[in-house]
Amino acid sequence: MSSILDQIRASKLPSNMMQFAARGAMQVPPAENIEILVYLAKHNKIFGELARLTLAGWDEKACLAAASDPQTPREVLDYFISPDNLRPKLLPALLENPSVPESEIAKLARSAMRDTIEVMLKSARAVSLAGVVAMLKINPYLKKEEVAALSKTATPAAPTPSSEQPAPMAPTPAPEQPEPNAELAAPTVPIDASASLAPPVLADLPNDPEHEEAVATYMKEHGPEIEAEGDKPFKSIGGALELLREDDFAGAHTAPAPAVDPGAAAEAAANEAPTPVVPAAKKPVPATPVRMNAMQKINTLDVKGRIQLALKGNKEERSLLIRDGTKVVALAVLEAPKLSDGEVEKFASQKNVLEAVLRQIPLKRRFMKNYIVVRNLCANPRTPIDLGLGLMKNLLAADLKNISGNKEVSETIRKLALKMFKQKVDAANKK
Repeated sequence: MSSILDQIRASKLPSNMMQFAARGAMQVPPAENIEILVYLAKHNKIFGELARLTLAGWDEKACLAAASDPQTPREVLDYFISPDNLRPKLLPALLENPSVPESEIAKLARSAMRDTIEVMLKSARAVSLAGVVAMLKINPYLKKEEVAALSKTATPAAPTPSSEQPAPMAPTPAPEQPEPNAELAAPTVPIDASASLAPPVLADLPNDPEHEEAVATYMKEHGPEIEAEGDKPFKSIGGALELLREDDFAGAHTAPAPAVDPGAAAEAAANEAPTPVVPAAKKPVPATPVRMNAMQKINTLDVKGRIQLALKGNKEERSLLIRDGTKVVALAVLEAPKLSDGEVEKFASQKNVLEAVLRQIPLKRRFMKNYIVVRNLCANPRTPIDLGLGLMKNLLAADLKNISGNKEVSETIRKLALKMFKQKVDAANKK
């Protein structure tokens, strides 16, 4: 390919020229510069770290052109789609590039976070690859309805209804089935409950001009994004909330179990549906209702309602909404007038938030004055590499040392942290 690259591979370039190459300063076309940098980043022990840092901040347009070009060398494409080096804006082009192998996309699908999954589901090529679909289905962040949608696209749905139709015909004559279903549906998402949940959400509006102004400003600035999302429901990034709800239900279900055992088998089958409902509402009064009420409130709201709650709600509601898979809702939390520094410190260290949230935090001067926020962002494996590299210059020597030994973060981050730690120690010793 490039004569300069051939010389680098043969170790024929002098040291100063190798350093120029690792900085991307060679007078060659952008595509060749990228290929040289990727080769150094992957194969050169001396200048590899410098090449990785250069690539992390390389021109986005040039990277996008390389990511979408089928003629781009395989090594470059593999580097770009690696989870350690992936840039979100390059992902759609990489997924549609026929030269990116299915195996690499499948690796990404297996460990992808929520925002990456959403991009992959929109890619016609990604959802058409059997290996990628298989990895997506076992990803814990994939929603149940998305698993069903992937199954429909992968396999024809013609034989399924014919086999399912006789099954529901047997229980239909039984009149007892719709009754427990109606009883269960009423306490979970009743029509009256959704109406009664609205006043608490908007209760502070008339008495708090600051919140009202914050809502009006945010709605105006993000109007097109909000309209584009429509009535998109709340979907939490990560499975923590679902696990919490399952644990709470399990505790409520085991409580009435001894009452069912002494009863007759026929009565137990008839009373099985109502028994978990009544005690479940009574027994976990001290802890469960607080969590469930917040979740029920959020689940009844559309995008606009969740944005208002993010800007005017309490600390617990903000902690849930910051994990909303809808970006415009999650970012609204960072604009809340009552948002505390302690909350932002926690958000900066969370792995189950959108990458957009972590990118938005440093844009707020108030947050960047908080050293703990900066430190947590640098130590968060979820933080994009280019963002972490830019923030590490603000860290103290002790924190740089800790990050250099943190195996959860990228190798690039660890090596730069170690390098900066040694530089600070040397500078302190000279004084």
